[in-house]
Amino acid sequence: MANVIVRGYYGALLKRLTEKNPLLQVLTGPRQVGKTTLVKQVLKDESIAGFYVTADQVTQGHDVWLETQWQRAVAAASETEKPFCLVVDEVQKIPQWSEIIKRLWDARNEDASQFNLLLLGSSRLLMQQGLSESLMGRFETLYLGHWDLDEMQEAFGVSTDEYIFYGAYPGGAHLIHDPDRWYSFLQDAIVETSLSKDILQMTRIDKPALLRNMFDVGCAHSSRELSYSKILGQLDGAGNTTTLAHYLRLLGSAGLLSGLEKFDKSQIRRRASSPKLQVHNNALLLISEFKPFEQIRNDHTAWGRYAESAIGAYLLNKSHEKRFRLHYWRDGNYEVDYVISKGDKITGVEVKTGAKSKLSGLERFKQKFPGAKGLIVGSRGIPVEEFLRTSPENYL
Repeated sequence: MANVIVRGYYGALLKRLTEKNPLLQVLTGPRQVGKTTLVKQVLKDESIAGFYVTADQVTQGHDVWLETQWQRAVAAASETEKPFCLVVDEVQKIPQWSEIIKRLWDARNEDASQFNLLLLGSSRLLMQQGLSESLMGRFETLYLGHWDLDEMQEAFGVSTDEYIFYGAYPGGAHLIHDPDRWYSFLQDAIVETSLSKDILQMTRIDKPALLRNMFDVGCAHSSRELSYSKILGQLDGAGNTTTLAHYLRLLGSAGLLSGLEKFDKSQIRRRASSPKLQVHNNALLLISEFKPFEQIRNDHTAWGRYAESAIGAYLLNKSHEKRFRLHYWRDGNYEVDYVISKGDKITGVEVKTGAKSKLSGLERFKQKFPGAKGLIVGSRGIPVEEFLRTSPENYL
């Protein structure tokens, strides 16, 4: 994987790990975005000492293994004057990990005041459950999301069109000119690993085939609103809307596929709405049917959908990092593709790639929510490439 210091997280993470009396640090994000690479680079910095361990291959004696690593770190920290950090990767794979960490963290003594602990995990939902159950008030998080356009171009030289089509997995960037190998990487290193290791092995799934079918259908309909009943109609195997909603949350926690809620000031109506399906990385659009780049690029309708999904994926990832909310909006035949909000600030975002696209949905939205801003991306608005290079917060 390319040097991830270009992402800009290096300094922020190093600062946290060298502070005196820090909170417990948690680094989360999807698979294959560079979390481990970033941490190992930080540990090589001259201003810090420490070591990295992973629970990925630990099959038994998890509590003893974790306590052993803790004692190693305590001993090593006493031998250096530098801030010291123990990094534990894939910590969510340890049963009752949060209780063990709480016991060790609360029992640390004054001699280990420079002893920092960094936890890594690829399942945001499972990490959050453990943190909220046992470690409330003891930690802060740093979310490392999918790579954006500037990062992929600086590290790999991909074009904007290649970014929209192939998405943003750095591990497969060098394979985009060999489509068969790239697709194999996507299936084996991303999809199957995320489903089998981050979801199926970590959470009880009564209908694994339904989960996989849900994922395939969702990727095929990214950036489209689809009711759960319609989703069920396209799936092989029995299920219900409650099960589908749960599976969709799990897929979202793995950084794969989410269901955006309809924007409404009533939380009850938001949760009762049909989801707008949205991949976290545009590469996943090709899971259901892999078509050549040239075929999609020359099909105006298909390319318009890819562009809209790329905008949605970008907003979704930035919403985790920048702490704003992302929804869609519909009122009868009026619709707005994406709605970003933070506090009282609201902006509707319409993605328009056709010259004859109508803007009535955005106009209706602004009437419905006085004070809200309207934004057009694409034709007659902000170019897609420019939008993908700008922080969404600048438009709130």
